[in-house]
Amino acid sequence: MKESILYKKLDNHKVQCRVCRHQCLILPGKRGICGVRENQAGKLYALNYGKAVAAQIDPIEKKPLYHFMPGTRTYSIATVGCNFRCLHCQNYDISQSKKIMGENLPPKEIVNEAIKNNCPSISYTYTEPTIFLEYALDTMKLAREKGLKNIWVSNGYMSKEALDLILPYLDAINVDLKSFSAEFYQRVCGAKLQPVLDNLISIKKSAAHLEVTTLVIPGQNDSENELQEIAEFIAKKLGKDTPWHVSRFFPAYKMSNVPPTSTEKIYQAAEIGKQAGLKFVHPGNI
Repeated sequence: MKESILYKKLDNHKVQCRVCRHQCLILPGKRGICGVRENQAGKLYALNYGKAVAAQIDPIEKKPLYHFMPGTRTYSIATVGCNFRCLHCQNYDISQSKKIMGENLPPKEIVNEAIKNNCPSISYTYTEPTIFLEYALDTMKLAREKGLKNIWVSNGYMSKEALDLILPYLDAINVDLKSFSAEFYQRVCGAKLQPVLDNLISIKKSAAHLEVTTLVIPGQNDSENELQEIAEFIAKKLGKDTPWHVSRFFPAYKMSNVPPTSTEKIYQAAEIGKQAGLKFVHPGNI
């Protein structure tokens, strides 16, 4: 447990979290949407600090990152919790857990494990790294000192303040652009679209390498029109050199009754991306 680095104290021991775009107003004894930040007598604490619920080695392409250190392995970590409520989450058992769990794994140990296993990078992934900001940031600083690269796999919903804190230490990031519909974001993810678009533009202007992923879900975000809107946003606002991963959906969590995406639809999405002028479009999960 560690005191949150981004929050505002309010009257009557209430606090406002400033870590992500939800800006949760949290009463004493309560937690924010992410489930891991708790108001204890007017102070906000990250209950998940130092508690890794996952720590393993992955190929960097699994993030997915195809244009950053290809062929290397990355040491991947996560804690419980998430600031989204995605109905199709594949890691819902840890992202939506109400219980704070995980093994004690201090930042220094993460860096040592990465070096010991010949991983030139550390990935903050599986759940949303924004919700373990303090843990990630402490690790990122040590990793940078040791010459390791820092990678985030994110929903892109961090606050501007949080983004400003991580960017000096961030080498690469893959952001999910889940849809181009505000209604989809609200209904399926419990969030808003515009903050994600704003953060994508800010990240692209930084020194960090950016790749974007869209999970194409049948009947939800797979219309030609919407895929075209996403492709054109990437081309016009992020640049035609920004890689776009269009991934196949498989039934999961509260969308277990939705069929898998057809391979034809994924190839159609890839073609839409190419027609929009994108240089690097990668069909995924096929």
